[in-house]
Amino acid sequence: MSFDRSIKIAPSILAADFANFGAECAAAEAQGADWIHVDIMDGHFVPNISFGPATCSAIRPHIKGVMDVHLMIAPVDPYIDAFAEAGANILTAHIEAGPHIHRTLQAIRGADMKAGVALNPGTPANAIEGLLDNVDLVCVMTVNPGFGGQKFIDMTAKIKALRAMIGDRPVHIEIDGGVDAKTAPLAAKAGADVLVAGSAVFRGGSVTNPGPYGENIRAIRAAALGTYT
Repeated sequence: MSFDRSIKIAPSILAADFANFGAECAAAEAQGADWIHVDIMDGHFVPNISFGPATCSAIRPHIKGVMDVHLMIAPVDPYIDAFAEAGANILTAHIEAGPHIHRTLQAIRGADMKAGVALNPGTPANAIEGLLDNVDLVCVMTVNPGFGGQKFIDMTAKIKALRAMIGDRPVHIEIDGGVDAKTAPLAAKAGADVLVAGSAVFRGGSVTNPGPYGENIRAIRAAALGTYT
């Protein structure tokens, strides 16, 4: 993966058709998605259960680009190698998920993946100030994790603080939750470059009618770039 700070749209397959994940991933990419975002939930760290390494392995052949895997699980460390073997390019762990996040980030990089760290809405930006040389991505949760389709929580101040702390480091700022054409500009203007969107991308389309996916992706991207009307 090469690094750049251009706006990237990462559809979350949590909002896709569960019976057609491979086709949904391929359709989203064909319609302009930059990354495919996979939300892993364990029913313990968050109040929902979603997927695991086997799902990532199954959809990997259908994804040409980046598979961005977001672990909303605790503990994380026992599963790092499984997600590496499943083909994850980026593996993100929550700072709130365990006491040794530095060790976790080292293990993720040691497994030849990019390392991400996520912050819940109630966790301040300065919680990861000492980790910025050990991460490739910071995920700012703009909803409380656990379910798709939630209302956006404005984390503009946190994103700006992170952008200032990151400086010229090659670290992405990702936002996850409630992203659409109305909320994307807030995060992009503050300094985010990866926008995770679930229902706002997959709404209105299907694998047999993927055109709306492209329309939705273009609308979010244009809004983030300030060209949406």
